[in-house]
Amino acid sequence: MLEILEAKTKKQQKEFLDFPLKLYRDNPCFVPPLYGDEKKIFSKDYVYYDTSEAVYFNAYRDGKMVGRISGILQRTSNEKWGQKRVRFTRFDSVNDVEVAKALFGAVESWALARGMDSVCGPLGFSDLEREGLLIDGFDQLSTFEEQYNADYYPALIEACGYAKEVDWFESKIYYPGKEQEEKLDRMADFILKRYHLHLGEAKNIGDFLNRYADQIFDLLDVAYDKLYGTVPLTDGMKKMLLDNFKLIIKLKYVAVVLDEQDKVVCLGVCFPSLAKALVGTGGHLTPWTLVRLLHAINHPKILDLALVGVEPEYANRGIATVLFAGFTHMLREDGIEYAETNLNLEDNYNIRNSWKQFKSVEHKRRRSYLKVIAPKEETV
Repeated sequence: MLEILEAKTKKQQKEFLDFPLKLYRDNPCFVPPLYGDEKKIFSKDYVYYDTSEAVYFNAYRDGKMVGRISGILQRTSNEKWGQKRVRFTRFDSVNDVEVAKALFGAVESWALARGMDSVCGPLGFSDLEREGLLIDGFDQLSTFEEQYNADYYPALIEACGYAKEVDWFESKIYYPGKEQEEKLDRMADFILKRYHLHLGEAKNIGDFLNRYADQIFDLLDVAYDKLYGTVPLTDGMKKMLLDNFKLIIKLKYVAVVLDEQDKVVCLGVCFPSLAKALVGTGGHLTPWTLVRLLHAINHPKILDLALVGVEPEYANRGIATVLFAGFTHMLREDGIEYAETNLNLEDNYNIRNSWKQFKSVEHKRRRSYLKVIAPKEETV
């Protein structure tokens, strides 16, 4: 007997959190989120609940948990994009179409009860969360920022009536060689002089954030405004970002480009990869896990390219080349094996083509799906 229950009790909520950890316990490509952070979704004061509401469902067969899913009504997103959507996220299941259909059916019913006409995803509360279903690259280690899933998930979701809305690509970036490094340095110097720009300075990461954090958030809102699924940053989201940044960010892996008025017009942020340090830990911060994380932060072999943002006024002036030149130095000087991009939209040719300046390979692909569940209202 298959049963779908909303995760309301402490026991059910723990089962919701634990299910993917058990499902992927022996998978070396699965990187768990930090368990303490993930638990916050069940807190009434969770940072996103001022703009959203969410529901969490568990699937049980004969008393054994076999799947889970969450639905999110992101009101700010619907207002911004003129949509009536619910997002699905945190979908995990055994390879069983009946389970998948029951879980998606629960989210769709929840969406219809709130007057929504479509369900899309996987998308979180914002693009700061894990998003996109892995459809290619199942043998690749996940990044800490993105979710891993088994190769049977696309078939399950499509069997529930969902179709592609958009894809993202992820790439591995390697040091391009001395000749290309020198070329990027020359181009960066030319761009800085031509547009009267300069690199921002700071004594340490605390000083960097004190100087530039507010401007960085303003830039991200503007630069990412038209990208799929994005929502404006709230004060709570900004605080969460700052709190997370302080834990893992290092000054030599961040850069801002300033104009003559010291306004931030370009931003680049890399993080030391935490992926290998977290594999097999369940996201629990035991003393041994903390040792592994500290080593990964202080002696990184892989970098995650977290954020690249350019003021729209400078978007077609090649200003990102300044960041790419600095990025090349990181790959050479620090003994980094490679860097890994996070999600690049399939039609974001500017950024995808930028990686061709390096030795690079697109090794993963992710997808967001859409299903219309009710007729759209006609406008007169």
